[in-house]
Amino acid sequence: MSTDTPEHADDEPSLEGGYDPDAVESRWQQRWIDEDVYAYEGDEKRDPNTVYSIDTPPPTVSGSLHMGHLYGSTLQDFAARFQRMHDGDVLFPFGYDDNGIASERLTESELDIRHQDYERREFQELCREVCQEYEDDFTRKMQNLGTSIDWNNTYKTIEPRVQRISQLSFLDLHEKGREYRKKAPAIWCPDCETAISQVEMEDDERGSHFNDIAFELVGEDAPREEFVISTTRPELIPACVSVFVHPDDEENQDLVGETARIPIFGHEVSIIEDERVDMEKGSGVVMCCTFGDQNDIEWYQAHDLPLRVAIDESATMTDLAGPYEGMSTEEAREAIVEDLDDEGYLRDRREITHAVQVHERCDTAVEYRVSKQWYVEILDHKEEYLEAGREMDWYPEKMFARYEHWIEGLEWDWLISRQRDSGIPFPVWYCGDCDHPIMADREDLPVDPLSDEPPVSACPECGHDEFEAEEDVFDTWATSSLTPLINAGWDWDAESEAFTMDNPELYPFDLRPQGHDIISFWLFHTIVKCYEHTGEVPFDATMINGHVLDENREKMSKSRGNVVAPDEVLADYPVDAVRFWAASAAVGDDFPYQEKDLRAGEKLLRKLWNASKLVDTLAPADPDEPADLEAIDRWLLAELDDAVADLTAHLEDYEFAKARDRLRTFFWNTFCDDYLEIAKTREDNPSTQYALRTAHRTFLELWAPFLPHATEEIWQAVYSDDSETLENDSIHVHDWPSPQGYDADLEAGETAMEVISALRRYKSENQLPLNADLESVAVYGPIEGFEDAIQHVMHVRELDVLAEPPEITTEVAEIDLDYSTLGPKFGSKVGEIDAGIESGEYEIDDDAGVLRVAGEELEEELFEVELERTYSGEGEMVETESAVVILE
Repeated sequence: MSTDTPEHADDEPSLEGGYDPDAVESRWQQRWIDEDVYAYEGDEKRDPNTVYSIDTPPPTVSGSLHMGHLYGSTLQDFAARFQRMHDGDVLFPFGYDDNGIASERLTESELDIRHQDYERREFQELCREVCQEYEDDFTRKMQNLGTSIDWNNTYKTIEPRVQRISQLSFLDLHEKGREYRKKAPAIWCPDCETAISQVEMEDDERGSHFNDIAFELVGEDAPREEFVISTTRPELIPACVSVFVHPDDEENQDLVGETARIPIFGHEVSIIEDERVDMEKGSGVVMCCTFGDQNDIEWYQAHDLPLRVAIDESATMTDLAGPYEGMSTEEAREAIVEDLDDEGYLRDRREITHAVQVHERCDTAVEYRVSKQWYVEILDHKEEYLEAGREMDWYPEKMFARYEHWIEGLEWDWLISRQRDSGIPFPVWYCGDCDHPIMADREDLPVDPLSDEPPVSACPECGHDEFEAEEDVFDTWATSSLTPLINAGWDWDAESEAFTMDNPELYPFDLRPQGHDIISFWLFHTIVKCYEHTGEVPFDATMINGHVLDENREKMSKSRGNVVAPDEVLADYPVDAVRFWAASAAVGDDFPYQEKDLRAGEKLLRKLWNASKLVDTLAPADPDEPADLEAIDRWLLAELDDAVADLTAHLEDYEFAKARDRLRTFFWNTFCDDYLEIAKTREDNPSTQYALRTAHRTFLELWAPFLPHATEEIWQAVYSDDSETLENDSIHVHDWPSPQGYDADLEAGETAMEVISALRRYKSENQLPLNADLESVAVYGPIEGFEDAIQHVMHVRELDVLAEPPEITTEVAEIDLDYSTLGPKFGSKVGEIDAGIESGEYEIDDDAGVLRVAGEELEEELFEVELERTYSGEGEMVETESAVVILE
């Protein structure tokens, strides 16, 4: 990034003409970058309490910007901009997750190639080239959103520095005994042809069949000829190694200890009892195949069963399947069922819908295969990870339950090895004779065992001098889980023989923002890794955002054709209007994309611009504060103090929607619609001039996190000190406003504003000029201290404040009935009820909450009373929320 301040003489900010977001937004986006307005200068001696650090999610390099990126990054920016003004230094970094299978798939799709056709290193280079193109485009689009990211602090999860940190993490956990390599059943994706972890699975409802299959018993003394097993996966029959019955299953207890012959394939297996059998499912008798599900794995381990592999890594039947070898599992399923039927083993076949575990990346049904894999041990520390979660602040708090439920449901240690062509390699070699692992030395990292030599010439266990390189790479999350340590500069210091950080003031990070869909992915794994390395929770708080839905509250997807592209939205609306929309929902809630919020954002920008132009004509840029503020002006500033306190509290709690709505209501209704109209009649009044400018500056600062482009343009046009650089003079590095202690009767001021608005409306409805005199006005309501303001602004010759309410009669104007409930309950009596109400022959009992009519009592949910208030004295009555106004 350039650090030189560019010349912008031809683009001087000005309030002349209308607001042009196309010109304004692109200009400020470039200047913020060129002049390093948001740069963070690290200093290990800095007090961590003066730094706000954000652990931003690195997006997967698998395509272009979508609405989720736009929404999530905007929420992060709200927090960054507020904290930068409120507390000072902010680290708001950016990274790319470009070492995963998503990047491999993108490369294959983009270049129309298959990774199997290339040498690993050659394919990796192709991945880097394709990812670089997408990252450059993604960066440009992110910068066009006006986010206050420090583009000098960026990283990629495949870059050498990050590879070193990821491999250091592996070595550290291995030395601490938190990792192990084991040949064991692992969850396997046949499409991606790699092992995956439990977190990468999700349930998908799919159609299938329950097949009732007869198994023969072996031996002359068998208690019966056959029994039936119900299964949805007959293609696993060649992998059957045992049959199980529950110990409490009296109906099938005679099978225990017997031997069964597998239909079609003919091999024999033992029938064993085990409490894990679900007696309510199918026939209550189940086959154990290596492997169909988690139960099969548990039985295999608990009963030391043999291993029969009928399905290979690509979900193709092996030679163990005999005549079905080479078929896909789907093809074999249908062929085996057909043969079972032909040979008389199929007793029944019925359609069902059930949950199938699939790989979340490609929606492929997972298999379970035995292979050597690396694991991080986590099951024994579940309670510690739960406690770490409890130490954090959750926004919203309800999201902790998802984290808690995930940990409580964990059944597997974290499998971190992947059989892929692109990724960060394990820094490990194995002895060619005894398989002893040889770990790389820390000072040599990053290493690639496929091209680098091991750090020893002979195996320290057996003395053998030939080694085999580990070909697997790390799971993407094994690296992405280190983002707090990556951003803090975590590394091994050989001199002190300890882990250190370049910027320890950043750690723990203040905020982890992310979507609710990756709580079990990124959030959980980050806590695992960072807690095991540092003993600390890696961040103080987490802000969980929801998803953007379509206008019908349906999830956006290409298959539904309801995807809204950010490029299209930003072509039609200003960035600041889109940001206004992004603040419309509570954090954590899924919410619909609605153009009405974007249009409301556009209107707000025009309102802010026009109000700024008006203030600029009514008051000098820097008026002196008068010795005594007049009541109406002091009231505005006191209300502003109240709003500042509310907004600060909301933004500290990441309640962006509440902050936005509170600010919009006060700015639009109170300041623009009411106070500015008053100020027009008092433009030469020093008290009003001071209040106008103070409020205007404060409003710009309060809107700055939400509307950064418009507020910067107005600020620079009106309040900029030309002698200062933008790095010091941008509104976004100014201090956040704080309440100034203005004291006023807020209730009386609010009521006075209501009265002024009511009188203005009265003049408009009666086609009177706003400066027309009103002879006499009486007010019942708290307006003490604001009488002069009402008279002056609305040209009232005589104003009387009533001590007692005027004579007002309240009468029933109409009674609305709920006929949808009334009809079924009272039938033909409804006509009499209507007649009684029409004639006035009814009684409303407010205490009991009932309407008595036509001999019946109607409960309060069956009717609604509309009241009408009338004034019987001289003059015309106008009512507000807090006052009654009489005009004579």
